[in-house]
Amino acid sequence: MTTRPATVDDLDAIMALERASFPTDAWSPSMMREELTSPHGWYVVVEEAGRLIGYAGLRAVQGAADADVQTIAIADGARGRGRGRELLRTLIAEAARRGAHDLFLEVRADNPVAQALYASEGFQELGRRANYYQPDGVDAVVMRLKVAGWAAA
Repeated sequence: MTTRPATVDDLDAIMALERASFPTDAWSPSMMREELTSPHGWYVVVEEAGRLIGYAGLRAVQGAADADVQTIAIADGARGRGRGRELLRTLIAEAARRGAHDLFLEVRADNPVAQALYASEGFQELGRRANYYQPDGVDAVVMRLKVAGWAAA
């Protein structure tokens, strides 16, 4: 298993996983390309046996107090083996390196597995955004992590 920074060359594999993971609200290839090439974005991929099995993205302007987890996705057959946690920790460490104090994310209210992962790393629920995920009409749970507290632990 290898974790490495994502590049535009990974776009097709990322988009295949994006569509499989988020069938009703997947990002478009152009949106993902913009994320991969933005100076404020930072994406990583996990490969196993030469195949991309996961990716994650962070939006963090260097020196800004806030950062955002944009996305985390793990291929269906690779879930439950700590890959998502590894990606999340990699994003948190990068947010700390960029000087972020608070790391935010939105997670689907109907995804208790992801919510439990985030809570286990110290994220706390701040509130909800009604009908955030479209076209499904699913609420988003907004969560925040105090980066310095995580790093100290």
